Amino acid sequence: MRREQHEIGGGTLIAYGHYGKPFLVFPSEQGRAWDFESNGMIDAVRPLLDDGRAKLYCVDSFDAASWSNESLPLEQRARQHGVYESWIMNDIVPAIHADCGGPQDIGTLGCSLGAFHAVLFGLRRADLFPFAFGMSGNYDAASWNGWGDRGEAAYFANPVDFVPNLHGDHLNWLRDRLSILLVVGQGQWEDTTGSLPSTQHFAHLLHEKGLRCELDMWGHDVPHDWPSWRAQLGHHLPRFC
Repeated sequence: MRREQHEIGGGTLIAYGHYGKPFLVFPSEQGRAWDFESNGMIDAVRPLLDDGRAKLYCVDSFDAASWSNESLPLEQRARQHGVYESWIMNDIVPAIHADCGGPQDIGTLGCSLGAFHAVLFGLRRADLFPFAFGMSGNYDAASWNGWGDRGEAAYFANPVDFVPNLHGDHLNWLRDRLSILLVVGQGQWEDTTGSLPSTQHFAHLLHEKGLRCELDMWGHDVPHDWPSWRAQLGHHLPRFC
């Protein structure tokens, strides 16, 4: 299996696989680009990579300066997230396209806070990311001790805020363009992290808007942890490549 690591624009990008559908992988909270490999997620889908069906592009997080920095009000955290979004759009997406031999659709995926990023990028830029796969996500940034006044930055970076207000031609375009897969367990830490209730609520919001969303809830023996995400990734990713 091909593995290439690059330092791009102050962050790390690791590419796995030599050919196939590209997926942009966001790490869990404050994670690094190699976390998926270190926690067995690459091995969970190695047959897809070896067979040329999929390529995974794993990136660093920027959470310590944005969403995880509870000393900042939510609005400022959302503005800091904008720096990360610019890095993804201006540095990472062109690098993926170049590695794939030209522009093509990119899927997004991630677990825990990485799931939030995967879904947010899909909703905001479905022109580039028409498929988003979130495992054990909490999709309400305001629930992360989101104190302080909230403005435009927080609104447009928080899916549970802006999805209920989608309408008109843009909503119709998203209905045709975007598909979202939400997976969550019902075991340990899925409730205390807010992932279980948030995933259920967010799926309801998406369905209300007629957006294509599949909700897959795993059992009470499935915790908010890497073994669960390895199984979920290995189970679902083959369907999309």
